[in-house]
Amino acid sequence: MKTCYLVLVTRTPEFRDEVGAEHVRFLDALRARDQLLITGGFTDKTGGAYVLHNVADRAAAQAIVDADPLMTRGSATATVHEWSTR
Repeated sequence: MKTCYLVLVTRTPEFRDEVGAEHVRFLDALRARDQLLITGGFTDKTGGAYVLHNVADRAAAQAIVDADPLMTRGSATATVHEWSTR
């Protein structure tokens, strides 16, 4: 069994497209470090989700999420769930 971290992201009314572009670059950097397993937006445009892996623990996953431009710029909120995959 492997521990991953499911990040559920919800846009706020303050969401701006330019911050969304910064978020994509942020995710690309996580992918380059082999910390991003999968990502995608919800079809209703209310947010999205991503799965972190190869992260030390939940606190480290939360620190990554807290650095996401969507969070730092107030464009979204996120919850991090520890997730055991098979």
